[in-house]
Amino acid sequence: MHDIWNPWHGCVKASPGCANCYMYFLDKQRDRNGAEIYRTDNFYYPLQKDRRGRYKIRSGELIRVCMTSDFFLAEADKWRDAAWEIIRQRPDVVFYLLTKRPERVADCLPEGWGQGWDNVWFNVTCENQQMADKRLPFLQKLPFKHKGVMCAPLIGPVSLQPYLREGFIEQVICGGENYGGARPCHYDWVLTLHGECQEANVSFSFIETGSDFVKDGKHYHLKSKQKQAEQAFRAGLNFRGKQHPFMLRYAIGLPVPEEERFHPQYDGPHCHACGSRLICNGCSHCGKC
Repeated sequence: MHDIWNPWHGCVKASPGCANCYMYFLDKQRDRNGAEIYRTDNFYYPLQKDRRGRYKIRSGELIRVCMTSDFFLAEADKWRDAAWEIIRQRPDVVFYLLTKRPERVADCLPEGWGQGWDNVWFNVTCENQQMADKRLPFLQKLPFKHKGVMCAPLIGPVSLQPYLREGFIEQVICGGENYGGARPCHYDWVLTLHGECQEANVSFSFIETGSDFVKDGKHYHLKSKQKQAEQAFRAGLNFRGKQHPFMLRYAIGLPVPEEERFHPQYDGPHCHACGSRLICNGCSHCGKC
């Protein structure tokens, strides 16, 4: 997909949320081993240009990084400096980093990092309260200008209230679990997170129910991810809280004006009722919905 950059592939399971990892599941379907870690052929994707010499990834786009691995995986230490250099060369693009290993991050930052780069959005996964209480103190202290929380797969109740009150979280995303062995996601858990974010004026996105969803004591089994995203959207919980603009610049140092930034187009067949709309880079008509 046009908004994903996977510089390396494969991962090592690190916490309860990894038990039914979607990457392992999908790799197994292709007779591959998700624990095999390697640098991908797409490593330089953010620097690729079209025939007219323009970057394929446009200024202002949001690019999700390492969706089939972890950017701070120890096994990827040998490639990370080169990946940081690519991110540094595209200060006009927002790079969304997500990790289950925030304890490693301080030792993995590049030279010249300072208090963070304006085009990097750092997020940690908190699938239950235990992981939230373990990882969010790291999130609070680490030097990033933009921070968020991913409660997915949401496999237990999570309260973020004490952390939201500190004001360092810009956005919370939550969703249920998918594929083989998916554990139930309870609507009450989602409502709790929504209420806390609303109180703190922090953006909230309920992106999908998961394939085993519990509401009012009843289990709903939804195999279609499109249907899961639609049902999450229809819950009406998603909202934009206080905005924290990204100060994007061209490589020569000039700011990227709003009118020259990429603006997502939600004109796909399912965009009108998709739980991921608030965090989506727009439809590329790839046919995967």
